[in-house]
Amino acid sequence: MVIDDLGEDDFLYPVMIHRETYVTRDIDEKYGGGTTDLPIWFFTPRLNDMPVKRNITAWPTVVFVRGSGFGPQTVLDYLNYYVRIAERGYVVAALQYRPSDIAPFPAQMQDCKTAIRYVRKHAERLHVDVDRIGLWGDSSGGTTVLQAGFTGDSGPDTDVYGEYSAAVSCIIDWYGVTDMTAMNYYPTIMDNNSPDGPIGKELGGVSVLDHPEQAAAASPITYLHRDVPTPPTLIMHGGRDSDVPFNQSCRLFRRMKELGKEVSFIKLNDGTHGYYGFRTNRAMDIVDMYLQSHL
Repeated sequence: MVIDDLGEDDFLYPVMIHRETYVTRDIDEKYGGGTTDLPIWFFTPRLNDMPVKRNITAWPTVVFVRGSGFGPQTVLDYLNYYVRIAERGYVVAALQYRPSDIAPFPAQMQDCKTAIRYVRKHAERLHVDVDRIGLWGDSSGGTTVLQAGFTGDSGPDTDVYGEYSAAVSCIIDWYGVTDMTAMNYYPTIMDNNSPDGPIGKELGGVSVLDHPEQAAAASPITYLHRDVPTPPTLIMHGGRDSDVPFNQSCRLFRRMKELGKEVSFIKLNDGTHGYYGFRTNRAMDIVDMYLQSHL
C-alpha cells in the first residue's frame, strides 16, 4: 500500500504525562537480569480514568525498541508514541539495549529477548496478557525487533529468564535495516561499508565488504525460513528515507512473500527517516489497527 500524505507531523515534542492521557508511567525498572542493568519503562492504561469503563485485568502489550544507529538511545524522546498507543489500551514497554560500541551484534537482539521474558516474568504485576505481546521498533530498533521476532526462542539467545518464552504474536518494523550486506546498493547518507559506520560498529568494528558472513548473520532477512513459523509483520517505510534505503524494506517484503509469510507493507511516499508522516495520529491509527487485529 502506498500512502501519499498522512498530513503534517502532529507531535514533534514530548508530551507530559497528564490526566487526560489516561496513562501511568511506572518508575524506571531494570531488566538486565545478569551483570548488565538495563532500564525499561512501562506505560500502562489508567483504567479508572478512561472515559469508557472496561473490565480488564491484563492488557495486550507492545515491547518498543527505539532506533539509534545501534548506538546509545534516547528512549524517552519517543514519549509521544508510548503515550498515544498506551492510552488506546496497551501496556507499552520501552527498553534500552546495550550500544554497539560496548557490545556489538547479537547483544541488541539478545537484550530485546531478555526484555520480552522480563515482561512475561512480571506479567501479573504489570497487568500484561502473556499471550498477546507484540514488537515495534524504528530504524535500528526495527532491525532489532525483526531479529528477535524472527528467531524467538532460537537463534542467538541468552539463558536470562530462560524459563519464559521470547516468542511474540506480531512485529511492526518502521524503516529498519533488513539486509546489511546490501545497505550500499542504493543511495544513503551513511557510509555503511566503513568499520566506523553504524553497520560496521554493529558488526564489531569491521567492514561489511571484508566480512559478508558477519553482515549476513546480523541481517533479519537471514532468519526467514519456509518451514519455520514467522510472526505476522507490518513494514512501514518512507519513500524519501536517506538514512535507510527504501529498498531495504522492499527486499524484506519480497522475501517474506516468496516464503508464504504474512506481511503487510505501507510506503509513506513523502516520508523521510521518521518524519513527514510517521509522527502523526493517523500513523498511530495504522499501528493501533494492526495491533488490534494481531494481539
